[in-house]
Amino acid sequence: MEKLAMAAVVEQRRARRWKIFFRLVWLGIIAALLATIFLRNDDKSTEALTGSGHTAVISLDGVIDSENNTAEKLSAALEDAYGDRGTRGIIIEANSPGGSPVLSGMAYDEIRRQKKLHPSIPVYVTVQEVCASGCYYIAAAADKIFVDKASIIGSIGVLSDGFGFTGLMDKLGVERRLKTAGENKAMGDPFSPVNPKQDAIRQQLLDDIHQQFIKAVKDGRGSRLKSDPQLFSGMVWIGEKGIPLGLADGLGNTRSVARDVIKAEKTVDYTQQDDLSSRVARKIGVEFAGGVRSLFNTRLF
Repeated sequence: MEKLAMAAVVEQRRARRWKIFFRLVWLGIIAALLATIFLRNDDKSTEALTGSGHTAVISLDGVIDSENNTAEKLSAALEDAYGDRGTRGIIIEANSPGGSPVLSGMAYDEIRRQKKLHPSIPVYVTVQEVCASGCYYIAAAADKIFVDKASIIGSIGVLSDGFGFTGLMDKLGVERRLKTAGENKAMGDPFSPVNPKQDAIRQQLLDDIHQQFIKAVKDGRGSRLKSDPQLFSGMVWIGEKGIPLGLADGLGNTRSVARDVIKAEKTVDYTQQDDLSSRVARKIGVEFAGGVRSLFNTRLF
């Protein structure tokens, strides 16, 4: 019995040692993975900060809105790129149909502000598929815009859309019972008849935003813009047609501009990436805002 008891104790000790061993192995694997991740980031930072020279690349992709956090991410990416002593030039790689005029204006202003602070570091935009409306608003702040011959650019205009259901309501016998405090509070309500006075107010708002857009493009592009009655009409052009109009400066892509214009072929991506918690928090905020947002929906695409 004593031998059996001792054997059981030995077996328990052996099992406990193996359990500890495997736990240590797993801890070692996790530590190695974490070390690899941090070392890669450190290596990237060290490599970028060596001063050997590189082109900073920032992606401007998708709809320009609060959900994508466009203006804030672009601003943070610019700060990082300019803060790196190895940066020889910055390329904003654009592929967007546009979006919010407010966020587009904020991004435009930030690019121009940073350019004044760092006049020796050029900022270029390279257009992939499309850079229209709000995206072009932002691009106009760059030193130069490069396009593919088939890229879509332009669309310098503003729109506000909606629906009208009054005819359908009449057919269904539905009565709209809306009360407001303020005669223009329900402006743009799709369940109410068109109000000529409010319609004129909406048009004036669109015209004012359009003039802001036009001024930004003129300030950014300057004398390169050609006189064309369609230039600020909301018209779009393919890249090779936009160059003679002064909407773009030449053909090129991120690789060719880094190599031939900036003369720093090596590129480092400074695009800001969201973590999961940030995406979820912003999604909740956007959904809440959407629930109380006015039906007057203004955008640059």
